[in-house]
Amino acid sequence: MILATTDGIPGKSYDLLGLVKGSMVQSKHIGKDIMAGFKTVIGGEIKGYTEMMNEAREMATKRMIAEAEALGADAVVATRYSSSSIMQGCAEVIAFGTAVKFKQ
Repeated sequence: MILATTDGIPGKSYDLLGLVKGSMVQSKHIGKDIMAGFKTVIGGEIKGYTEMMNEAREMATKRMIAEAEALGADAVVATRYSSSSIMQGCAEVIAFGTAVKFKQ
């Protein structure tokens, strides 16, 4: 599956299949959340949250790809990510784009 953040793929002609998306709501356990709270006092990267967001993006991407594959897509163009906080220590990540099928 080709994923592109551009609105098209140079040299390729394709039909639009429609919007595809995948989302993931992820949280870390209370111990990591407490440690993250301490880290905000002294500053620096909060590695537990970085890992959490990376895991959520990876899963959201896999779910978006699965939705595109179910439509028979060859690629997803205009791929974007968005995230939002659901509650403290818990975030949603959504991956979305347009599924396309290459013309032969």
